[in-house]
Amino acid sequence: MLDPTLCDRPLSQWLVIKSMVSQWLTTPILVMLPLLVLIFLPWMIPKLRWKRVWSGLGVVLLVIYYTATFPLTIAVAKKGLEVMIPPDPGTTADAIVVLGRGHEFRSSRVEVAAQLWQSHRAPSIFASGSGDGTEIVELLQEKGIPDEALDEEHCSRTTKENALFTASVLQPRGVNKIVLVTDLPHMLRSLLTFRSVGFEAIPHPSPIPSRLTTSRKAILMFYEYMGLVSYGLRGEFRPHNLASQESPQVARLTNAENSKEVDTSIDNFSDQKLSAIN
Repeated sequence: MLDPTLCDRPLSQWLVIKSMVSQWLTTPILVMLPLLVLIFLPWMIPKLRWKRVWSGLGVVLLVIYYTATFPLTIAVAKKGLEVMIPPDPGTTADAIVVLGRGHEFRSSRVEVAAQLWQSHRAPSIFASGSGDGTEIVELLQEKGIPDEALDEEHCSRTTKENALFTASVLQPRGVNKIVLVTDLPHMLRSLLTFRSVGFEAIPHPSPIPSRLTTSRKAILMFYEYMGLVSYGLRGEFRPHNLASQESPQVARLTNAENSKEVDTSIDNFSDQKLSAIN
């Protein structure tokens, strides 16, 4: 089991800033108004130098923002993430692991996880994610999945923590092969991260909710590409030994099964609404 103090950590400043930026970027009027001011205001200030530069910058940023929300742009970005994900071979596993990403994504993931369990792909389902773990289990119970087949952790706030905290609970129980459930944009980063902590992970993407706005979908893709670059540069996809983990991204873990503890500190948290968002 996890050290319960992991759930009581204060939110990092980065998490707060990331949430605010995400909210701003997914509200078009809040983006458009400052850019329109940047385009037209320089021409209203007689003594201001570089009028064309400031105005041109506003035009470029406005074009980039709206181009990023075009359906074709989103489709191409999604395809770029999808093409590198191996297909699900349909084999059985030790457990189904469902990652949380906020209430908008919850129902589709629960539906996919329930179908996998009912198809006898694995005997148990494990939900991971702050603000999602407990809720996902409750929704699965409503679908008739028995309590003994369900477990969760609700302390992880990043994709890396999803993997580490899940490993700290499941691997001592002999769970090594998992069917991993998350949305398609998030799958590649999740798959590489879970494999880095020793899981044999089978990807099984859940659909992106159709009710998401185009700006939200665009931000989702942007966060995942940035997340892949960030995790890659930090070496997060390299194999990690959980028992000897000394990374500052790992918090204190407690294993009830073998009474072993790993003490480290946490310095990175993800947006609870997205995750990208990992």
